[in-house]
Amino acid sequence: MAPTLLIVDDEKNILATLSRALEIEGYQTETVSTARAALDRLAERPVDLVLLDVKLPDGDGLDVLAQIRQQSESVPVLMMSGHGTIETAVKATRLGALDFLEKPIGSDRLFVAVANALRLSRVEEENRELKDELGRFDMVGASAVMRGLFETLRRVAPSEGRVLITGENGTGKELIARALHQHSKRKSGPFVKVNCAAVPHDLIESELFGHERGAFTGAVAARRGKFELANGGTLFLDEVGDAPLSLQAKLLRVLQEGELERVGGTQTLRVDVRVVAATNKDVKTEIAAGRFREDLYYRLNVVALRAPALREHPTDIPDLVRFFLAEACRRNGRHTLELTPAAIDAFVGYRYPGNVRELKNLVERLAILADGPEVDADELRSILDVLEESGPLPLRTATREAQAAMTQAGTGAAILPPAGQALRDQVAESERQIILRTLEQTDGNVAETARLLDLERSHLYKKMRALGIKPPR
Repeated sequence: MAPTLLIVDDEKNILATLSRALEIEGYQTETVSTARAALDRLAERPVDLVLLDVKLPDGDGLDVLAQIRQQSESVPVLMMSGHGTIETAVKATRLGALDFLEKPIGSDRLFVAVANALRLSRVEEENRELKDELGRFDMVGASAVMRGLFETLRRVAPSEGRVLITGENGTGKELIARALHQHSKRKSGPFVKVNCAAVPHDLIESELFGHERGAFTGAVAARRGKFELANGGTLFLDEVGDAPLSLQAKLLRVLQEGELERVGGTQTLRVDVRVVAATNKDVKTEIAAGRFREDLYYRLNVVALRAPALREHPTDIPDLVRFFLAEACRRNGRHTLELTPAAIDAFVGYRYPGNVRELKNLVERLAILADGPEVDADELRSILDVLEESGPLPLRTATREAQAAMTQAGTGAAILPPAGQALRDQVAESERQIILRTLEQTDGNVAETARLLDLERSHLYKKMRALGIKPPR
């Protein structure tokens, strides 16, 4: 779909010359000769760029520019003038014009300005989507689970097949979607994201398909939907399992035919979009309950990918911690912190119900609060004490889980350490007694002890060495 350019000038020969030159370059053009006509046209349906003359018969082009900016912050505007001044050019730039072209405009100057403005507009659109994100989408992991995921990504990304990503919250489903896009033939096109669970049901159709002016209360101007914005690229439908049934049938039509109509519109638009969807729900359960269309599921699920929970690849936790810590220190203007092996062990010993997202948040807190330059287990525990009110955190939660596991195994009530001991000594003594009693309960079976305490066997061995517990013969 070629970009649509609106040319606004009161001189017919200039309209004809610019329109013909730009159409030869492959653009679609529309022309109007007054300020009122320009604003009316922009309210009817969106365009990709506006070429706007400073002098118009019914108003000042700079006033028109200001009104365009009130209607839309994203459409790029290039100002034109046959008798422009530096003052006018500066004012136009302050009002949001991307460039100021002096008449007569040479074809090379025109084409470069238009191409640059369209490219910048696309980049800004992507930046709006990414403004709350770090802008780094590489995934960290050397475990067998992650290597398997990377191998699947290498095979699937270059294809045009739709992908359905499943997995718990916080496992990095969006990172997988971005990796698919970045390694696809569409990587130079846009990556557009919409969270189906975050948009109100009465607005989700407009969000995806766009709307025409007057389609509903508040629709004061036409607006493109996410499908149009993603044309030539990838559309990521996050939490698609939460999409209302009323929307699912319309999604199915777009996937089947590559066509859509804006809300309130009659014109059929064709789009070329690769759809990647994600959900944390069991889609087959949702289908059985009548909440998700089976035909839509099979359209989306050409290739299935699962984002593994962090507990499935705990050996990657040390690398993730170091990666997130370096990133958090850089972002917060701190020198890089170093963690002792005991501090790393503290991170590994937790199950992370919030998965990688929870780990990342915890590391960022550490980067903000730690004294440094080296963080040992004692300082980590101190920081966790400070943060106790903000929710369950690794060292304390791991101890509570171990005590609960011991109780379930029939070893009695949770152990209370002697009063008067330092906190670190109390924690160590509690862990030592828990492990000893669980080993006794399992007749010295280390594998069963690790299972009851919900620890990796290698991590249990490390703890036993640190606490002076000799492995059973």
